[in-house]
Amino acid sequence: MDYPMGKIEEITLKSKELREDVTMLVYLPANYSPLYKYSVLIAQDGRDYFQLGRIGRVADELLGKKEIENVIIVGIPYESVEDRRRKYHPKGEQHQAYIRFLAHELAPYLDEKYPTYQMGMGRALIGDSLAATVSLLTALNYPHTFGRVLLQSPYVNDDVFSAVKHFNQPALLNIYHTIGKEETSVKTSSSSNNDFLTPNRELSGIFKEKGFSYFYDEFDGDHTWTYWQPDLKRAIKRMFT
Repeated sequence: MDYPMGKIEEITLKSKELREDVTMLVYLPANYSPLYKYSVLIAQDGRDYFQLGRIGRVADELLGKKEIENVIIVGIPYESVEDRRRKYHPKGEQHQAYIRFLAHELAPYLDEKYPTYQMGMGRALIGDSLAATVSLLTALNYPHTFGRVLLQSPYVNDDVFSAVKHFNQPALLNIYHTIGKEETSVKTSSSSNNDFLTPNRELSGIFKEKGFSYFYDEFDGDHTWTYWQPDLKRAIKRMFT
C-alpha cells in the first residue's frame, strides 16, 4: 500500500560550538502543518538513516497507519570517517562540543523553526554504533532536553559504563536498545576487531538495575544496516506510540 509521502528539506545551522556550518536533512510528515505539535527525532549518522535506513519511508507508513504520534525527523550527516570519530567517540576531540551543539544550539533552533513540544520527552536521539554512543551520552548529559534514546548496536566502553552508572535520574529517560547476536568481532574505524555483544549485555544489565524505562532485544545478525533497517520500524513504533 502507498502511504502519503512526507517531504525532505535541507537546513543549515551555523554552529559556534563546532565552528562550522552544519547542514541537515529534515523529514516533515505529509500532513505537516504549523497548527499541529510535533515530537522530534534527531539521527546521528543522518544520511545513513535516510538512505540506508529509509527512515522517511518507515515514518510515512507508521504515520499513514496512525500508529505513531506526529514526528519530525532531523538527520545530521558526518563529513568523513575521521569527522565522525572526532564527534561521536567518547575520546574524540570534538565529542563534548558536539554534545553541546545538540543541546544548546540544535534543540533551541528546532523549537524556534518548527512547532515542537519543547520538553525532554518531546525529543529523541537515535544512532547506530558510535552514533548510538554519542546519542546516549548526550541524553545522559541533558536528560531534560532529550528524554528518549534509540540505540542500535552502540559502541560501549568504560566512558559509557561510567556515565550510566553515575546517572541518578533514570525516570527522565526512555531507552530502546538492540544488539546483534553475531556482533562478537566488529571491525571498527580504528581497524581493530571489537566484541560489541558482551559489553552491550553488561550495559543492558545496568540499565535494568537502575530502573530506566527500557526495552532491550538481541537480533539474529551482525553490525550492519541489513539488520538495523528492519529494526527501525519497531524502534520508532515503540518510542512514538
